[in-house]
Amino acid sequence: MSVVGIDGCRKGWLAVELSGDGLQTAHFLDHIALVADAAPRAEVVAVDIPIGFGRRYPRRADVEARAQLTGQASSVFMTPPRRVLAASTHAEANRIAREVLGQGISRQVYGLRQKIFEVDAWLDDAGATVVEVHPELAFRAMLGRPARASKKTWVGTVDRRAALGAAGIDVDRLDVPIESAAGVDDVLDAAAASWSARRVAAGTAISLPAGSAPGAGRRRPAIWY
Repeated sequence: MSVVGIDGCRKGWLAVELSGDGLQTAHFLDHIALVADAAPRAEVVAVDIPIGFGRRYPRRADVEARAQLTGQASSVFMTPPRRVLAASTHAEANRIAREVLGQGISRQVYGLRQKIFEVDAWLDDAGATVVEVHPELAFRAMLGRPARASKKTWVGTVDRRAALGAAGIDVDRLDVPIESAAGVDDVLDAAAASWSARRVAAGTAISLPAGSAPGAGRRRPAIWY
């Protein structure tokens, strides 16, 4: 049995697998569906990407995650409706967003569309239980407080590495595939996602909104940590 945490990186996806025997392994995936080949024993896969668009905007999961992350609320993207992200250009997405939401959509959020739809198309064939996670919720829970600085700073990196180490996840032991071109923040986030996946598997994870069922993604979006 194993669990996997996944974060998007520049060339695809970086996955961190935690095995029941204590092994910690990093995998690079060109496509999210390749996780089944890389980690065939995975029971839970936790992905740092929006899963499910919800019936209303904004998603309740996003609103509650922002409320939890005081001082870091901007790290939670408000997931636009499917119709907005399905637009073929950012300009068209902006027009639709203004029409249906009364506001535009940033290039950064629009830039997530390919990975969001990639995960959405894969869910039905995933095999494992798949949950959406947010690394900063995980780090805040591990630390018992907000991280002292951004993960892109040295202090922020040290803070998060220490939190992972205390949780039994030693990122120094990970042989990160060079072809992933993963940054330090990608590795930290994938490791944090694996921590959340382990909690989901153990039945100790918290969901936003509360009372969600793991793997119910498209039906009721939820963020787990």
